Amino acid sequence: MRALALAFLIACGGTHVQLVETAPVETFLDVQAIPEAYEVWPEMLKGAHHTIDLAEFYASNAPESRLEPSIAAIEAAVKRGVKVRFLAEQSFVKTYPETLDRLAKAGVQVRHWKLPTGGVLHAKYFVVDNREAFVGSQNFDWRALEHNQELGARITDKGIAMAMTAVFAHDWALAAGEPAPKSNAEPGGGPVTLVASPKELNPAGVGWDLPELVKLLDGAKERIQVQLLTYVAGDWTELEAPLLAAAKRGVKVQMLLADWSKRDKVLPGLQKLAKVANVEIRLITVPQSFKGFIPFARVSHAKLLVIDSGARGWLGTSNWEKDYFYASRNLGLIIDNKGLAAQLEDFFFNGWSSKYAEKLDPEKHYEPPKIE
Repeated sequence: MRALALAFLIACGGTHVQLVETAPVETFLDVQAIPEAYEVWPEMLKGAHHTIDLAEFYASNAPESRLEPSIAAIEAAVKRGVKVRFLAEQSFVKTYPETLDRLAKAGVQVRHWKLPTGGVLHAKYFVVDNREAFVGSQNFDWRALEHNQELGARITDKGIAMAMTAVFAHDWALAAGEPAPKSNAEPGGGPVTLVASPKELNPAGVGWDLPELVKLLDGAKERIQVQLLTYVAGDWTELEAPLLAAAKRGVKVQMLLADWSKRDKVLPGLQKLAKVANVEIRLITVPQSFKGFIPFARVSHAKLLVIDSGARGWLGTSNWEKDYFYASRNLGLIIDNKGLAAQLEDFFFNGWSSKYAEKLDPEKHYEPPKIE
């Protein structure tokens, strides 16, 4: 692991938080002070003594990939007696069955979940021994550890870990038609607080992320920085209204979105939004690999918010569309620590100021990128 990684390890009271990125290979998007997920994940999994709980959108590996060491670490954990459970979104099981089958054959307990709210299990997180956890934009996918721009966080904190365990236990039970267990999560409210969606599926002690995001936006005085895979402007107002209100009161709003936004469903709304005073939108394009086209990859996939140049922030698994907050399972961290929020801003500016980002022209015609 890189020597400078400790520069991004923040101690907030009894909470230790370390930002963890994926920088796409063959690019200059690497933030040297942030460790890579393909290094951090196996280290966390190898340290498990009792339990590993993983909740993932899907699981997809490839031969000799950067995900392979994590899968091998899970298999080794099972062999030494660690109880491992893997909860996956049901709709992707047929698309990517191989890795889940391999884990099941190794002794991992695997369940598939179809949410009763009509959404999907979009969260990406795991908890080790109820003591430390990882949450972020990285799917359990070899491409997410090598070919995308991603950001997550390693958290060593009993309260956060137990809150994530409560979410997992709730969802694990519902996936098998069992009654949800009583939650022992604590409300949080410290330097880092766990939040989740959808509201009606949150166990006691875990707050809903949507109103917390609105509070962050409403409290902005100087600057708002948002980075997402996509944002459908004009489609849903609960987050757009506070963004526009902030711009109207003079707050500088900077939005960094993936070039996957160059689509007919998304682009017109963004171009209209880009005409608003104090709003600037940039699209970031990750160039294709030297090895050729890779489906559903080579994209900026991180999801974060920074308020007032590092005063507060959010890091999560949700794109800012209604279904992510009302129907699908997502997790996030509300960050009330200037050191950590400032590091989120450093990550944001690394992409924003890079040669891969271009300012969105409200009048220009854009060709949509090849995705699959």
